[in-house]
Amino acid sequence: MAQSFLAWLGEPHGLRWLDVGCGSGAFAEQVLMDGNPSAVFGVDPSEEQLRVARKRLEMSGANFQVAGAEALPFADAFFDAAGMALVIVFVPNQAKGVAEMRRVVRPGGRVAAYMWDIAGGGVPTEPTLAAMRSLGISYPDLGNPSCDYLGELWQQQGLTEVETRVIRVPVTFDSVNEYWEVNSVPGGPMHNQIAKLSPTEQGQLRARVAELIPRDSKRGISYFAHANAVKGRVPN
Repeated sequence: MAQSFLAWLGEPHGLRWLDVGCGSGAFAEQVLMDGNPSAVFGVDPSEEQLRVARKRLEMSGANFQVAGAEALPFADAFFDAAGMALVIVFVPNQAKGVAEMRRVVRPGGRVAAYMWDIAGGGVPTEPTLAAMRSLGISYPDLGNPSCDYLGELWQQQGLTEVETRVIRVPVTFDSVNEYWEVNSVPGGPMHNQIAKLSPTEQGQLRARVAELIPRDSKRGISYFAHANAVKGRVPN
């Protein structure tokens, strides 16, 4: 998804990038691979996640520090571009988070974000969510920032040339076991929810996932995930 998102942005190489809510550094890593940036900075409120990001990109020169999206520790117009990847639903004051991205990006620079279409079944973990729903297992309502919502939010913060789109990407696994292992990584929201279940409930959930998960003609796992994305520019 990050690769498709960056291709849609179409920004030139050599920019100074900010990854807001960088987590384990996955989006920052994609920027480094695809954007040939002059510098990459990442902020996240979780020191535990930042330790993973630093180790992941320790030879890259990327800079990571603790900070929330609503109070970015950078001077005005310090960056050429800022991205918020799969984060906006976790930002308590989303308008403030976008305003802060606009503040730290130079005039003419890019401010962009994307988030899984949760209500539309676009999350890569949708098979697990569908299994939870069928078994009556609750899952936190994270909201669902639609393209219309994201576009309005960007415009309200004074960004220009605002565009939105739905980005679809294939999701494939060799087996249910691989799917379960990848989507049960400790520390993630799905793992945290599953960890609250009893061993019996976890077994029932896994069995239900195996029943519901889409399979291709070769009996592998194959389906599509999709995210709502938005981009805009800081006015000159």
